[in-house]
Amino acid sequence: MRHRLYFVLAAFLFLAGCKETDVTPEPSVYTPVSGHVALGNPSGATAEISDYNNFLMVKPQYVLSYSRDRGTPNWVSWHLSRDWTGSAPRQDDFRADMTLPAGWFRVGASAYTGSGFDRGHNIPSADRTRTVEDNSATFLMTNMIPQAPNHNRNTWANLEDYTRDLIDAGMEAYVIMGSYGIGGVGSSGAANTIDNGRVTVPKSIWKVIVVLPEGNDDISRINANTRVIAVDIPNVNTVNSDWGTYRTTVDAIEQATGHDLLSALPDQIENIIEARTDNGPTR
Repeated sequence: MRHRLYFVLAAFLFLAGCKETDVTPEPSVYTPVSGHVALGNPSGATAEISDYNNFLMVKPQYVLSYSRDRGTPNWVSWHLSRDWTGSAPRQDDFRADMTLPAGWFRVGASAYTGSGFDRGHNIPSADRTRTVEDNSATFLMTNMIPQAPNHNRNTWANLEDYTRDLIDAGMEAYVIMGSYGIGGVGSSGAANTIDNGRVTVPKSIWKVIVVLPEGNDDISRINANTRVIAVDIPNVNTVNSDWGTYRTTVDAIEQATGHDLLSALPDQIENIIEARTDNGPTR
């Protein structure tokens, strides 16, 4: 596994409402642009406009790599703890992300209408209920993928609910979600793209969840016994509602996507936890 060096893009966004890890990295070690990517930048995304299919977007609520040509994120990364939850209602204000570079096509709220696919959140609305602003940020279309309805509303929702149950029980988590490939099966059948070819339908959807008891110095507390849940689920409407049947290894997701996940961890620990398939409870 390799470590990468990324420069701080915006000092005022460095912690941007995220929990500090209280770790001062050495100059040669990965330096996160936000606490949401404390475990690494999976694709080496940058904020250079020329990096249009791996464009780094840093928001107070999460960080993502965006693909202009696909019209979807490659991955979204966020920290989840009880600090991010509250009583803010679901906003449902789906909208184009106006922070994309000028001249780029901006996927609109109606792009998925009649497609047979849901506007599937990467970071879910219910993970950001601290404030109305936080919740609203999850409805930007740069956070969406065309997701088969049963996949989104059953299998994926069950995994999201389980993750928040862990948080309610006194845990915290670093979550990375992404998708890859071309072609899924929604309620209207198979499709490679929607919105007149401007949005790619992914073939598979994955997620990695690193689970820790609440505490400080998070990176230093991750060890060979830390629970890491990794799933990779086909984007089809006939998907099994039991997300546990789709558990895999982080290594397998890396092989499928070309990403380098959890790269900020020491290699010895990273190698162990990435090769292990979770066998813990699923509800």
